[in-house]
Amino acid sequence: MAAITTRTRALRLHRPWDGGVTHNHLVVTRVTTASGAVGTGFAWTPRVGVGAVRALLEEDCPAALVGRAPDPGPRWAELTAHLADAGAGGLAAMATAAVDIALWDLAARAAGRSLVGLIGARRDRVAAYGSGVNLDYDLPDLLEQVRGWLAAGHRAVKVKVGSPDLDRDVERVAEVRRVLGPRRLLMLDANQRWDLPAAARALRALERFDPHWIEEPLPAEDLAAHAELRRRTAVPFAIGENLRTPRAFAAALAAGVCDIAQPNAVRVGGITPFLRIAVLAADHSVPVAPHLLPELSTQLALCVPRAAMVEDIDRASLAALGALAAPSGVQIADGWAEAETGPGHGLDFGAET
Repeated sequence: MAAITTRTRALRLHRPWDGGVTHNHLVVTRVTTASGAVGTGFAWTPRVGVGAVRALLEEDCPAALVGRAPDPGPRWAELTAHLADAGAGGLAAMATAAVDIALWDLAARAAGRSLVGLIGARRDRVAAYGSGVNLDYDLPDLLEQVRGWLAAGHRAVKVKVGSPDLDRDVERVAEVRRVLGPRRLLMLDANQRWDLPAAARALRALERFDPHWIEEPLPAEDLAAHAELRRRTAVPFAIGENLRTPRAFAAALAAGVCDIAQPNAVRVGGITPFLRIAVLAADHSVPVAPHLLPELSTQLALCVPRAAMVEDIDRASLAALGALAAPSGVQIADGWAEAETGPGHGLDFGAET
């Protein structure tokens, strides 16, 4: 590699997410070889850290990369080790992800293949589900959002739970189930809002609505509490958006508390560790349902050994937020996600500004 360049973008959400999140943030990264070939990657964060990730990329990453062959696997391992003083996971992983995604894009382009073609497709399409950050929505707005997903052809939807008043959650989930009917899938996401007693009470109250999974019922790394909750409920656990390393996923899988693995390709450090996590999950007969980033997540879900669904986040894909200068080649329609990107991953963030 000859050079790494970065720039940041703030993407305004169409409607604030729970807690007043108004923007998603990107660090767009380009790696350039001595021959002039270019690969594009990115890091993503909804709230904080974009400046710190950019600083790592500009100040610390070049020493481990410039002058080295642009091979994703070896460079990911070396860069992870190089940034170890900044901690495992977290900001260091996000910076590593931006480089790793760029190197995979570069490798696919050099081979004249799509990212899916380079990794190896295992399926032509993967199921998608409608998802929203909607705990702050009043009930009419929530039901309007759900009806919009059904009108778009989705047969599965996910809504937030974890209100301070459990009766509010019960009322909202009951109404969503009524709109969905008995055959469509309903997933619930608590976003780590519960402790163990609250989670046990909530799931006892919500089980009758047949949740396909409960996402992040407890703090992500508290495996002992998850194991105890597993003894109290039959609802499958979907976890992983806040597990930041392959080792963290391995521990959750070994503990038997991860029924659906949800790695976020940026938060775990890029495509290289994402694929390793998918293999770990498959070894435990656990499918992967990638967290957010549908334009990239769809491509990866087409390639992993076991795939559940990809998340069609309401008006917050890269395309919907105006991040892309051209269509990515990823399409979500009628409850299915497909990808046909041409060489590379197809994510064109436009010219440097």
